[in-house]
Amino acid sequence: MEDSVIITPEVTESEVKTRLDKFLVAKLPNFSRAQIQRLIENGNVLCEDVIMPNNAYKVRTGDSFIITLPPPLEAEPQPEDIALDIVYEDNDLVVINKPAGMTVHPAAGAYNGTLVNALLFHCRDNLSGIGGVKRPGIVHRIDRETSGLLVVAKNDIAHRFLSEQFAEHSIERTYFAVVYGIPSPLVGRIEGNIGRSKFDRKKMALVESGGKFAATNYKTLQVFGRAAALVQCNLETGRTHQIRVHLSSHGNALVGDKVYVKNKKSEIALPIDIKNYVNNFPRQALHAKSLGFVHPRTKHFMQFDSALPADMSELVQKLSTI
Repeated sequence: MEDSVIITPEVTESEVKTRLDKFLVAKLPNFSRAQIQRLIENGNVLCEDVIMPNNAYKVRTGDSFIITLPPPLEAEPQPEDIALDIVYEDNDLVVINKPAGMTVHPAAGAYNGTLVNALLFHCRDNLSGIGGVKRPGIVHRIDRETSGLLVVAKNDIAHRFLSEQFAEHSIERTYFAVVYGIPSPLVGRIEGNIGRSKFDRKKMALVESGGKFAATNYKTLQVFGRAAALVQCNLETGRTHQIRVHLSSHGNALVGDKVYVKNKKSEIALPIDIKNYVNNFPRQALHAKSLGFVHPRTKHFMQFDSALPADMSELVQKLSTI
């Protein structure tokens, strides 16, 4: 049974600074305010790829919210002894290097083996509670098949402070991607409003009207003949699937992307073994390499970096031989 998803209209000028729970009640009259507040507290309300921090969030012009309605008998996340790659940890937060293939938050069809399940076991009594409940504060997500860095809050203060930074796009995030073709120019900036696809609710798209402004700065780090390139992306904004949408619109879809690649097969002449490897890479070749933010308690800027995972390193190594 799949989750039901509701997408609200964009916030208008007259609705700006309305409390989030009040705004959603007005848009969803079949839900009580208590039901809406539970959905927000449980992390089921997102704006772009950012989980809304609390009921009192003041909506902004152009905000559009994605509300996931879980099945009625959804199980509570249970602690699971799953190994985690901990990059940094203190009493307020933990920075994780997430492997590709791990879902961040439990959802229909993936109640077990998620990052939340692992954190509930790892943190145990070190969680002082998010919204009055002892659970990790997930303030942002990366796709299941994207690897790399995530920061998670352990208490309400950290949760609110980090959420505000994500909402304001003041978080520094750098991604490495392996793409088909060679970007032209090699260094540049891609702009284009991103919104929900009219044809597929699970897919984002560049839109001529509506959506939200998005900008991605990219730099080509390494080229592999005419077949592919390793690209660094720095986000000015943090829209859902931003890098995947922008690069594919630029003619440089990510290797392994099953959603935004129109032609999944490289047409460039390559040795057959390398061509088969590239065209059958099992996930989008995208890694959240660095993450920078202001610590909620010390107010010091912190930055973390993670090496390319083994599968992307192997991909780069094989392409380097052509």
